[in-house]
Amino acid sequence: MFWLSIMFVAASAILLVVYGLNLGVDFRGGSVIEVNFNGDRPALGEAKDILAKAGLVEVAVNYAEEDGMILRTKELSETEHQSILAVLHKNFDKVEEKRFDSIGPVIGNELKSKSVTAIILVLLAVIIYIALVFRKLSKTLSPWVMGLAAITALLHDVIIPLGVFAVLGHFYGVEISAVFVAAVLTILGYSVADTVVVFDRVRENIIRRSSGPSAGGFPEVVHKSILQTLTRSLNTTFTTLLSLFAIYFFGGESIRYFALALIIGIFLGAYSSIFVASPLLVWWSRQRKNLKIP
Repeated sequence: MFWLSIMFVAASAILLVVYGLNLGVDFRGGSVIEVNFNGDRPALGEAKDILAKAGLVEVAVNYAEEDGMILRTKELSETEHQSILAVLHKNFDKVEEKRFDSIGPVIGNELKSKSVTAIILVLLAVIIYIALVFRKLSKTLSPWVMGLAAITALLHDVIIPLGVFAVLGHFYGVEISAVFVAAVLTILGYSVADTVVVFDRVRENIIRRSSGPSAGGFPEVVHKSILQTLTRSLNTTFTTLLSLFAIYFFGGESIRYFALALIIGIFLGAYSSIFVASPLLVWWSRQRKNLKIP
């Protein structure tokens, strides 16, 4: 399973390099107009041709929900915004504006920078937190190693959803917005909670076995700890996913991909605490010549 994770992470990284992320207006700046058609919704090509004749050449047109359409273009002034609506009303019957957002490129770049900074700070905080919590195990296993194992699991849980959204963005026009960053931060928190539960049980079993009549090898301690926390992890993940699937299928279009990112990330968080972070600890122990509990 560990090598399977490596394959998925490598594939996701390649997809990110090849396709990249389809950044939304939150990050690259520009304007978004979402409209609903109470009558027949026009074809994308027809809508784009009409807008081009009106002078709006650089515009991306996509469908939204059943009767909606989203127009993405450069940052628009209020005059340009109203002229586009006038063109739509002139050529199509019963057009209703549902949303209009406009963000300048400076604000978009600032938001992008702050999002990256927030994720990096979270990763650093996780390393420090785990190193402090498990510092009493320093004679058995470096708490910094446990922190690095947790960070590796977190990267696994984030890179794979990014790869999925790179594909969705390339083929279906799904955009990365500030909501997606919130989903990533939620995934990080959920994943580290799962990992800490397993690591904490490892710590307890190390203390118990070191004081008992027989002391087993470190891999056996990790294996036992995983079995002891498996039911808790599966139950928590299952109940959380039930709620997220309900949001995905019955929630609005605006939060559907937020729910999808969480579904993927939370499933991976439970998976990585068992099949990524824990095997990394065992691998490290074997590098230390089959470490024994003192």
